[in-house]
Amino acid sequence: MNITIKVPATSANLGPGFDTLGLALDLWNETTITPAKEFAAQVSGEGAGKLALGKNNLLVRAAQRLAERAGWSLPPFHAGCVNRIPLSSGMGSSSAAILTGLLAGNALLGNPLSRDEILNLACEMEGHPDNVAPALLGGLVVSTIEQGKVIARQIPIPGGQGGRVGAPLQITIVLPDFYIPTKQARAALPKKVSMKSAIHNISRAALVVEALRIGDLGLLGDVMTDTLHQPYRLRLIPGAQSVMEAAREAGASAVALSGAGPSVIAFSAGEAGVGEAMKRAFEAAGLEARIFCLGVSSRGVEVENRE
Repeated sequence: MNITIKVPATSANLGPGFDTLGLALDLWNETTITPAKEFAAQVSGEGAGKLALGKNNLLVRAAQRLAERAGWSLPPFHAGCVNRIPLSSGMGSSSAAILTGLLAGNALLGNPLSRDEILNLACEMEGHPDNVAPALLGGLVVSTIEQGKVIARQIPIPGGQGGRVGAPLQITIVLPDFYIPTKQARAALPKKVSMKSAIHNISRAALVVEALRIGDLGLLGDVMTDTLHQPYRLRLIPGAQSVMEAAREAGASAVALSGAGPSVIAFSAGEAGVGEAMKRAFEAAGLEARIFCLGVSSRGVEVENRE
């Protein structure tokens, strides 16, 4: 049996939706699983030469985790990975690896776990559902955890429509050559927040969902502000604040950190030059940067079995 698994990139938080909002993007990791004598991974593209290639690979560990949860012994396999999602980018690379491994293990064992069970297990491994949920379901997803169970819902949004009738929604992500350890990004956050800050984010997160649901980029620009994580994480990334200002000056309607960073995501109605303006701002701060011009993926993970 050969199993092909495709998982999309994601952008989480989306400004005020800290740990609750996520968006699937049209940039995919593709992995082919084949039977083997021992666990092994071969990586091309993003992460080649950096990721573990044996049993310590995150994908393999996720597959083993699923087998343990199902109470089965997992047969060894070879994973041929074509990775397009950059590592440590704020674009969901670890969520993609975890889901790939869980889906591979599930398929190899005859699908003992449901999609909901896989989502819960992925959240256990990742720590929060805001990336794994949209990667699994596709599109814009709102998620939370209630009594240890993930509750996630996909919110239908206009396919490719932006704030003007007929204008395509353009998502531009600019990734600087800068690494922020996850522990450092989390440690930068305050242990307590004010009631004012909490209300700020609750109200705006709801309006971000509505703005994306109806395709209103003007509204999105008005409410894409955050008080819980961005003010603290922006300080860790050289030039990030200037990058956000450059994006707006170039015509972006809304700008935010993608996940915890270091990448910055901009939403526009197709204006040219947004990515280049953001890239120049990072370069002015001494960082090389890459531009990703992406669409929203209404599809989540795809699994294909071939005998």
